[in-house]
Amino acid sequence: MARPLVGITTYVTEANWGYWTLEAALIPFDYVRAVERAGGRAMLVPPSLEGVEETLDALDGVIFTGGSDLDPELYGADAHPETLGIVRMRDDAELALLRAALDRDMPVLGICRGIQVLNVGMGGDLDQHLEGHRHDPPGEFVEHGVAIEPNTRLAAMLGERTTVMSHHHQGLRTLAPGLVETARADDGLLEAVEAPARRFTVGVLWHPEAGEDARLFESLVAEAARYREER
Repeated sequence: MARPLVGITTYVTEANWGYWTLEAALIPFDYVRAVERAGGRAMLVPPSLEGVEETLDALDGVIFTGGSDLDPELYGADAHPETLGIVRMRDDAELALLRAALDRDMPVLGICRGIQVLNVGMGGDLDQHLEGHRHDPPGEFVEHGVAIEPNTRLAAMLGERTTVMSHHHQGLRTLAPGLVETARADDGLLEAVEAPARRFTVGVLWHPEAGEDARLFESLVAEAARYREER
């Protein structure tokens, strides 16, 4: 049986390799490794407003990855001084991809920035700067615990408590219609959401690809396989 094909959205950033310094579509390889260890086949999806439906025709699920801050204009806010690195082309393309995937009830997993894309795409907004929340030191993940709401999809995957790896400075403020909160950190920060009425629409503020726990990816790939069989 063919492996389910899981799209992974990419960053757009300047990168260096060999003699070259060029704008690149790239992603930490941990995302690819996590999907393939879970039994899926990864496909990188660089941002584009062209061919969204054709892209989704080829996929069985989508992961919306980490990266730079979303443009606050997208949820009707002015930029906070700490809101940095906006790539509006990526924002617009990922929101279009998300909404089209939701229209199909395709399995979706949002990771870090991805949970923010999910919330904004469904009608919520963001807290642009979480003072003192796990964004220091730069370039390092911080390990911490989260408590998971019982009787949720996330609890069925991970139990009622787990340890996660985080690196972020923004979070969810007003939750979008159709989403419910499913996990909070010990300091009270909202860490995960899901859409109970949908096949598999889950967002986490942490980085599961950076840890050893594969259960989120295994669940996504299993649901992508079911989606593939049913369509």
